[in-house]
Amino acid sequence: MLDTQSIIQAMAPELWLAASGLMLVLVGAIVGERFNSLSYKVGALVMFGAAALSAMHLQGGEAFNGLVKTTTFTNFTKVISFTLAGVAIFLSEGFLRRHEISRYEYPLLMVLASLGMGIILSANNLMTLYMGIETLSLSSYVLAAFHRDSARSSEAGLKYFVLGALASGILLYGASLVYGFTGTTSFDGLTLAGESVGAMFGMVLMIVGLAFKISAAPMHVWTPDVYEGAPTPVVAFFASAPKFASLVVFANVMFTLFGSVMDQWQLIVAIIAGLSMIVGSLGGLTQNNIKRLLAYSSIANVGYALVAVAAGQVLGAPALLTFSTIYVISSLGLFAGVLAMRRRGGMVENIQELGGLARRQPVFAIAMTVLVLSVAGLPPFGGFFGKYEVLRAGVEAELVPLAIILVIASVVSLGYYLRLLKVMWFDEPKETFERVDVTVLGTVVACAVIAGVVFMIFIGELGTGGWASYAASGLLP
Repeated sequence: MLDTQSIIQAMAPELWLAASGLMLVLVGAIVGERFNSLSYKVGALVMFGAAALSAMHLQGGEAFNGLVKTTTFTNFTKVISFTLAGVAIFLSEGFLRRHEISRYEYPLLMVLASLGMGIILSANNLMTLYMGIETLSLSSYVLAAFHRDSARSSEAGLKYFVLGALASGILLYGASLVYGFTGTTSFDGLTLAGESVGAMFGMVLMIVGLAFKISAAPMHVWTPDVYEGAPTPVVAFFASAPKFASLVVFANVMFTLFGSVMDQWQLIVAIIAGLSMIVGSLGGLTQNNIKRLLAYSSIANVGYALVAVAAGQVLGAPALLTFSTIYVISSLGLFAGVLAMRRRGGMVENIQELGGLARRQPVFAIAMTVLVLSVAGLPPFGGFFGKYEVLRAGVEAELVPLAIILVIASVVSLGYYLRLLKVMWFDEPKETFERVDVTVLGTVVACAVIAGVVFMIFIGELGTGGWASYAASGLLP
């Protein structure tokens, strides 16, 4: 017999998103194009409502005979992810309207993708995990190709779909091996301790499949092309909400499902982290396209986050939350800034086109500078403290070589971050920038204040010693 109270306690945000998605479909089908503009506001409110429900049920719960289980760790992630998704929807309407592709299906796809995020964060079973990943992935493929008249967008969607399907197949095959050798799909009852080589091979395949979802090297090859080709508001969404959720799911799977064999997977995750930091820091140095540069920045930052995962759940979980929260807020602000910059009716795409931004729009340039420096991890901004927590976790876990790579990669990546700022502040303007939309400017400034200043001021309460430890307590033994 189903326990309604436990279902609501564990799955209230997902039930809300599913019902809201159905409502958007019905209203859109009945009203038609007249619903297009309103649908974005409704979609954003739906996401903020899901975030509020997650906050109301922060302690979590268990439902459907253990198929789903939420903790403070996953519910905190839901609050951040759903809020970021709501902001991403709110930012999208102007861009899509200018390109004449504004349709109610866009916020609907965002809601469905967020439903997938909620499911993977609540998953306590291999079947639930895979169902959530596919819900998120299928919506993301369509979003990447949403600008159907753009060859680059169609190419991005196709690449994402083909490689994503391959990764999903690898993940599913790994899950089937784990089930075959252990006899269970439940996270609670599954232990690989003392299991055969076949079960370990299944674990490795699952790590590979999940690494694709977080764009970790060497499974990162889709990221620069998709970031460059997909519509900018879609990329802003990809780089924030799903990124945060996927990183937490990766950590949750490693700590919960494979926690008993950490000595078997720690080296694998450490190698992936090291490769991601190296590829991300070096790859960005040669980029001229802003979105491709930020894609390589994303790969490097995934590597930093995986250092926390390799450090183990006691040391790594709070550090992961601190670092990832600051990073995804900064990343959303940066892509909102890219979304806002226009010249002669066209998007600013290349770094050279940023010349003179500080002279023309100083407030906007200052906010972008704070965000860039925060992502770069320079003191005294919030990103520095997040990266410091990860570095400390790595050193305390005796992952000294990985910590050294983190420091070197951070220094190397400064090359392209400072290049952005140099062009923005010191190069001569070539063309006049169009006026930045007030809504987008407010979002960029808000992200800069939150990620760059709030975390800097209140890091003692917000960091590993405060909310991050509380949120991660759902994972700790």
